[in-house]
Amino acid sequence: MDDSRDSNIPATFRSGVGTISRIRLENFMCHDNLQVELDQWVNFITGRNGSGKSAILTALCIAFGCRAKGTQRAAALKDFIKTGCSYAVVEVEVRNRGEESYKPDIYGDSIIIERRINQSSSTTVLKDHQGRKVASRREDLRDLVEHFNIDVENPCVIMSQDKSREFLHSGNEKDKFKFFFKATLLQQVNDLLLSINEQLKSANALVDELEASIKPIEKELTELQGKIKNMEHLEEMSQQVQQLKKKLAWSWVYSVDKELQEQMVKVGKLKERIPTCQARIDHELMKVEELRNTFIEKKAQTAHMVERAKEVRNKQDELRDTVSLATKKKLELENEHNRRTNQIHSMVKRVRLLEQQARDIQEQQVKNTQAEECEIEEKLKELQDMLDAADFTLSRLKEEESTLLESMSKGMDEIRKINEEIEEYGKKEKEIRAYIRELQLNKTNKVTAFGGDRVIQLLRTIERHHQRFKSPPIGPIGAHVALANGDRWAPAVENAVGKLLNAFIVTDHRDSLLLRGCAREANYNNLQIIIYDFSRPRLTIPSHMLPQTNHPTTFSVICSDNDTVLNVLVDMGSAERQVLVEDYDAGKAVAFEKQISNLKEVYTIDGYKMFSRGSVQTVLPPNKKLRAGRLCGSFDDQIRNLDQSKSNVQKEADQCRKRKRDSEANLQHLQHGLKIMKEKCRNAERDLVSKKLGLQDAKNSYASVTSSPAAESSVHELQQEISRIQEEIQEKKTQLESLQVRINEADSKARDLELTFEDLCESVKEEIDAIEKAESELMKIEKDLQFAEAEKVRYDGVMTTRVLPDIEMAEAQYRELEENRKESCRKASIICPESDIEALGGCDGSTPEQLSMQLNKLNQRLQNECQQHSDSIDDLRMFYQKKERKILRKQQTYRAFREKLKTCEEALNLRWNKFQRNASDLKRQLTWNFNGHLGEKGISGSIKISYEEKTLKVEVKMPQDASCSSVRDTRGLSGGERSFSTLCFALALHQMTEASFRAMDEFDVFMDAVSRKISLDALVKFALAQGSQWIFITPHDISPISGQSVHIRSNHFVALSIVIDVA
Repeated sequence: MDDSRDSNIPATFRSGVGTISRIRLENFMCHDNLQVELDQWVNFITGRNGSGKSAILTALCIAFGCRAKGTQRAAALKDFIKTGCSYAVVEVEVRNRGEESYKPDIYGDSIIIERRINQSSSTTVLKDHQGRKVASRREDLRDLVEHFNIDVENPCVIMSQDKSREFLHSGNEKDKFKFFFKATLLQQVNDLLLSINEQLKSANALVDELEASIKPIEKELTELQGKIKNMEHLEEMSQQVQQLKKKLAWSWVYSVDKELQEQMVKVGKLKERIPTCQARIDHELMKVEELRNTFIEKKAQTAHMVERAKEVRNKQDELRDTVSLATKKKLELENEHNRRTNQIHSMVKRVRLLEQQARDIQEQQVKNTQAEECEIEEKLKELQDMLDAADFTLSRLKEEESTLLESMSKGMDEIRKINEEIEEYGKKEKEIRAYIRELQLNKTNKVTAFGGDRVIQLLRTIERHHQRFKSPPIGPIGAHVALANGDRWAPAVENAVGKLLNAFIVTDHRDSLLLRGCAREANYNNLQIIIYDFSRPRLTIPSHMLPQTNHPTTFSVICSDNDTVLNVLVDMGSAERQVLVEDYDAGKAVAFEKQISNLKEVYTIDGYKMFSRGSVQTVLPPNKKLRAGRLCGSFDDQIRNLDQSKSNVQKEADQCRKRKRDSEANLQHLQHGLKIMKEKCRNAERDLVSKKLGLQDAKNSYASVTSSPAAESSVHELQQEISRIQEEIQEKKTQLESLQVRINEADSKARDLELTFEDLCESVKEEIDAIEKAESELMKIEKDLQFAEAEKVRYDGVMTTRVLPDIEMAEAQYRELEENRKESCRKASIICPESDIEALGGCDGSTPEQLSMQLNKLNQRLQNECQQHSDSIDDLRMFYQKKERKILRKQQTYRAFREKLKTCEEALNLRWNKFQRNASDLKRQLTWNFNGHLGEKGISGSIKISYEEKTLKVEVKMPQDASCSSVRDTRGLSGGERSFSTLCFALALHQMTEASFRAMDEFDVFMDAVSRKISLDALVKFALAQGSQWIFITPHDISPISGQSVHIRSNHFVALSIVIDVA
């Protein structure tokens, strides 16, 4: 009986390709012969427990290639054969209509999969829609399963009874993760990637072993290559031996040719020296005459300048005295001006007093008596005596004031002289300190005594450029010179040859230019450079060419390890003609009184230089700026002596300062006394004026008393006195103005004298500098004159003793070399023609001795190596090529393996990255789907997955829970809630997977009637919405589904099949 209601399937449903239309079982488990027709959408299979419902899903698994253990129902396929039977057959018909059909031209609209199981084996056959056999291989079945994406081991495709109970009842987070991992096929992909990784590791290890296996062959190949190179080297050596023999034969010829050319050049140069030498002799002769005239003229100028300097010094002393007198006169005029000013003030007061007396006389005309006259006379006498005493006191005080002024002037002159002495001692101490520092520096490095730090920089620069010099420069000369017999003659020697001690010696003009460039680089300007032939031997001076005296010469008291330095001191400094003496008197006796031949100059230990040129005798004073001691063997003694001198100078300076303090104290005492004396003078003058006024008053009073009629005459006299005093005041003022003019003139004169004195001091200084400069120029001219005379003598000797004999000897050697060349050419032509040598590139500039040495070494080496090698080079080359080809093929093969493995590893890494991204996306998608299904019942929740810990946590929040706390374990829910939440989890997984059909066995276990109804409604709604084929197996009543628009169909099976055709 069929009861059906027409309904339209939504257009979004699939065409049904890959779904199961029919299942037939024969002798399978508990079934003899069972055939089940299935709709392409939702199917329910119901029946009692033990009626064989689950066997249908087991048959589906077996039909699609699942192993017996994978079904969890049997250990082997033969266990599925019904008891008492010998075989079992499972036949599944799959729909193959639609765009995604599998080989429709071969199989048609349906594909039949038949699996026959025997006691010992099983076979699988694929048939077309008419039942004809098409394929029987497992690979064909695998292609079919992969095409329709059928994975019967995935719990989201077929959830067996055991998996349903385990899934619904388990609360273990790791079990849920395993279910999720397997359902989403992540487990399969992960296992596959791990397996590929292990295979790649094994392949890499295998390639490493293969590459290691050819290492001994590569080593053997390298050894063969070394042997071949050695053999090739022997062939080259043999050829080199033959070439060297030819080169050696002709190298003798070329060597003689080179010597001939050099000798010819030498002869030409020697002949060129004759006019050059003669021109040099003429030039030096003219130079000697010019320098002699210049020397005489310069000497006269110097003598004139010395006389002029003496006159200027005398004038300076006179002007100093004049300045002192002008200053003294200025002070006296200032004192006189002050005194007269005070007198005018006193006279003004006198006028005022007289005027007051005149008024008093007029008021007291008749008041005096006879008794008063006697009293006034006595008073007049007393006042006169007091006036005389005051006048005497004032005269005595004036004399004492004049004496104090003279003492003050002398004291100021003494203080000025002491200040000059202190400044002189300060300069001496400063010079000694500087000299001590210089000696301490010289003690550390003796070279610094002859140029300071600049010579150190110069020596470093020469060291950097030493390869550019033909011969290394020698210098400074002082560093190569020492005193032979102690330091006694050190000052005299340095005065004699001091300017040469800082000089450097080079061998030619080119080296001179190089050294000048090094000096500029080292910032050493005005470096004295002497050009001298280093090859010249040490000069031997005959005794008749030395000064005939018992006193030593400069050359006799110095020593040096360098012959060139001694030669330069002789040729450039005339050291052998410079005589050293103890003191000034001995020097004058040697230089002027005795007619000593070969004497050039005389030097004393205290620095005097004496010489005579013709009738002119010259004595040069010691050079205060010259510092001796650079040639001393020990600097410690000099430093100690200088420290002692510095202490003495400091003591002298301290004594001068003490004298200055005493003089300043005495001057202050004198100034204080003068101040007191002036005050006393002023007081005495005031007392004298006061007494004069008192006396005059007394006289006036006496006159008024004696004759009252005379009062008017007294007043008249007072007025005359006032007029006279006023006239004196005017006269005094006029004199005061004149005195002020004289003071200004004295002040101006004193300033002019001071300026004149300063200008004269500057002039004296300039004169002294000019004299020193003239003396320096005179010494330089004398030195140049001596050098020019020596050069003339030297060039004369060179012409007669060296140039002409050298030319004759060089011409004889040239003729001898021509004979040798002819003989060598004859012998070389016997060995090989000269063209062979030209083809070989000549002798490369090697000498016969060098070629002979190379030939001997090469012959010996060739013999030694020939004894070590017995095999021929051709056999070795053939053997090497054979092994090289063999190993090259293997290397290319292994290299290709390695590249493919690298490509696979890169692809695997890309797939791992993609797998991890997909796993992260699936985790988020599962949470969204789960929460969406829970939300249909008003429940919220989430799923937290940890791939590292391999856990899956389900959180559910019920709407009636007032605490709003989440339940993390589904076992904490009620049975219906837990079943529904688990069902939502399963639906979320189903929503994430794709399959042509899905089957669930006893999915509603552990559910009550209400939960079962809710679950069934949710399952049907999800199945219809998804559009794939669903097979539900349950032992419970499905009447709630029957009440809906469903199609119920009965068959021979004990169960009831319900097909839902509604959307």
